[in-house]
Amino acid sequence: MLVKEVYSITEKLPIEEKFGLTSQMRRAAVSIASNIAEGSGKESQKEFLRFLETAYSSAFELETQFILAEDLAFLNKEESAHLLSVVQEIQKMIYGFSKTLKSNL
Repeated sequence: MLVKEVYSITEKLPIEEKFGLTSQMRRAAVSIASNIAEGSGKESQKEFLRFLETAYSSAFELETQFILAEDLAFLNKEESAHLLSVVQEIQKMIYGFSKTLKSNL
């Protein structure tokens, strides 16, 4: 699960990043799951799509943060590559699901 991996990996970040990159990465990861869950409870597909769009945006935010963390040498290439592949797969799933919902409107 992405959130669990993000929490685990951010424990390794420098303490001075606690209110910076660590917090941002954790919030973005939680936002992806939370927005999908909240959207699924909405009464219309249009409302659900709005929450999926937010989750999709959070996934791109998290992707950027992984790249920054590697650039700053907080993550090694292997950790970064793994996390990037996971978040990019989630992006594809959200995009595909959104496209399906839009075609059914």
